[in-house]
Amino acid sequence: MSKQRVLILCTGNSARSQMAEGLLRSMAGDRFDVFSAGTRPSIVRPEAIAAMRDLGVDITSHRSKSVDEFAGSAFDYVITVCDNARESCPVFPADTRRLHWSFEDPAAVEGEEAVRLAAFRDVRDQIAARFRQFLEGSRT
Repeated sequence: MSKQRVLILCTGNSARSQMAEGLLRSMAGDRFDVFSAGTRPSIVRPEAIAAMRDLGVDITSHRSKSVDEFAGSAFDYVITVCDNARESCPVFPADTRRLHWSFEDPAAVEGEEAVRLAAFRDVRDQIAARFRQFLEGSRT
């Protein structure tokens, strides 16, 4: 049985989608090939790397990618994790299941490092909870 393919989209592919990619790989990498991208890619935020390191998930090798890199690729699921990505998401084949899970942008939080890191951890935990629900309902 081949793995289902999942693309997780966000605007900058710097925080939410990167953490989501790492989480889904960690939680169900035996069932899914997981990718992430952004509509306006930037850099992977150090706070996202640190928040994932807390769980023992290493995303230090991740890079911010453009959704254009996946043009013409087939996916079973495309999951947008921010409203902007949902609105500017490219068209995928009709049999692609599109899901939209809106999470606050932890990169928008200002303040000291501890405050910013707490925001990343909170969003990470929200994404993990959503994936637990997804995996319970996904019979692959």
